Amino acid sequence: MERAFQRYRLMSYVTGTTLIILCLFLVLHTVDLTLWKHLKVAVTVVGIGHGVVLYPIYMVWCFQFALKARLHVGYVVLMLLAGFVPGLAFYMERRMDAKIFPNGHAHA
Repeated sequence: MERAFQRYRLMSYVTGTTLIILCLFLVLHTVDLTLWKHLKVAVTVVGIGHGVVLYPIYMVWCFQFALKARLHVGYVVLMLLAGFVPGLAFYMERRMDAKIFPNGHAHA
């Protein structure tokens, strides 16, 4: 189960980071439209990367981890919402770490 958690953790950080970057781009769009025009390619790449590539992988690894850990459906819903709510991915990763490994990770 630890390997499934590590995969979930990795994608949680990657997906959460790209979502925060997209939100920063949105703030830049409202502040300075000329800067937005220069960053349009980066916004497109990060947006497609997050929505088409990273989030689906994140969903699969969330389900895999949830099945192995036998998580309640509420946790799974919150984990999946973390791909849409900025910052929630980091919070949920910490919550799952504390829930599944209350005494820390058992490294062999």
